[in-house]
Amino acid sequence: MRRPEFKASPLLLVLLACLPGAASAHQAEPVPAPREVLKVDRYADDEAPGSLRWAITTANQAPGKYRIEIAAVGAAPYVIKPTRALPEIKGPVAIVGLPWQQAGQHVAIDGSAYVTGEGTKACPGAVEGQYGTNVRTTTLPGLVLRDTQGVELAGLEVRNFCIGVLVNRTSGSEIHDNRIVANKGGAGVMLTGDDGTGQSTATTTVHNRIVRNEFLDNGDGLELTRGAAWNLVADNVFRSTDANPEPSQGIEILWGNDNTVARNRFENYSDGLQINWGNRNFISANTFTGNSIGVSLTGRDNVVDGNTITGNGIGVAVRPQPTSLPNRISANAITGNGLKIERCQAGGACVPGQQRGAIVFGVPGLEHAIFVGSRGIGVDQDPAKKAGICSDRVNDNCQPAPNGGIVAPVIDSARHSGNSLSIDGHFRGVANTVHRIEVFGNAKARDDEAAQYLGSVSVATDAQGQGVFRFTTDDAAGIGGVTSTVTALDGATSPLSAPHAVGR
Repeated sequence: MRRPEFKASPLLLVLLACLPGAASAHQAEPVPAPREVLKVDRYADDEAPGSLRWAITTANQAPGKYRIEIAAVGAAPYVIKPTRALPEIKGPVAIVGLPWQQAGQHVAIDGSAYVTGEGTKACPGAVEGQYGTNVRTTTLPGLVLRDTQGVELAGLEVRNFCIGVLVNRTSGSEIHDNRIVANKGGAGVMLTGDDGTGQSTATTTVHNRIVRNEFLDNGDGLELTRGAAWNLVADNVFRSTDANPEPSQGIEILWGNDNTVARNRFENYSDGLQINWGNRNFISANTFTGNSIGVSLTGRDNVVDGNTITGNGIGVAVRPQPTSLPNRISANAITGNGLKIERCQAGGACVPGQQRGAIVFGVPGLEHAIFVGSRGIGVDQDPAKKAGICSDRVNDNCQPAPNGGIVAPVIDSARHSGNSLSIDGHFRGVANTVHRIEVFGNAKARDDEAAQYLGSVSVATDAQGQGVFRFTTDDAAGIGGVTSTVTALDGATSPLSAPHAVGR
């Protein structure tokens, strides 16, 4: 049969003619033009040419024109000691330590001649009588990026300020390959949309990249607060030692949304990462070890996925909040937790008799009356002003069980059959709704954690909310016992089931 002749309409012909122009309009970003270099070749803190203060002031007069390069002066270590606040940095501009590019050595910007006083008391908060890490503050920062964009910081060691780098209402900036050390007030790096009165601004602190930095002995390593959103924090190390006066959080996310935290390492904090009423943050492929709590959650629609969580007091703590909202905990390797690590600076697990282990619901935070630990130096500690947690004994003026009170599934049997492992179980959920069952393997029959993610299966409940599942895998070498979780359609994940031995 003869096919009808195709005739293009006049409108289609016009659209086709526009395609080359449309394609060119969507090509990759052009390569930035080279910038004029301002060379810092003197470490004296003055206004004369060659100083860091002079370079920042000069670059601020023509944002986008300059790149600041800090040269090696004399023999290492290379240290600049400001005696007063440096000018705020206006981008686009890059500030780069040349010794790092050339030999892997950082140029230190050291606040010890500027921030003076006794320990954390040298760093006052916004409220009189409060100071240190766990209070609202933007006090005495080292480098300040405020109401700007396109700033790059690399090859620096920023140390001994109250806040190492303050990123306030700033977007599209990158802080990479630095050391952030011993900043004893708000944080090593603070990204915040704070409007100056403690209120959030939703679209001012976005699309920043914090990558490949070493954070050592800062009270909080990094904060994403008061509207900070769509930022990337990746490939950093957050480490606290006994020298840290307030080992609080590796990262705190407070009213921060849609941030990605990936491939970082968190060691020896009260909380490796703590989310306080932040939403839709994606926490993936990180390692948490030596913390009182690895990950501590409130907010909604946060995802904790594919992390290695080992050697902590509690692996993942899901805290009560005024409204029980869903958070997803998926495909993590959680093992060797349950240690008695009582480090509780605005987080952690120090309540006597506190349950510990892989995933624990109902853990109190500093917002709860029964919390034991510091809520911040100078902060009102009166438990009568804090929230209760609902229980069999407390049902008035209390916060409900997290994640909608979702209950762990039950594993009924786990048996090898040839080279396969088959696991059968049941659960209760929302009626006539699909749920996701995740299954984990452990080396010993009684291990109650989630050492190896084996896979998942989707199962629908019946009209009474009952669900029955079977999961089969050929990846079962060395598995002596299994556990499982159930995640509802809204993303709320249960605690782990009781362990079940693998038989034949």
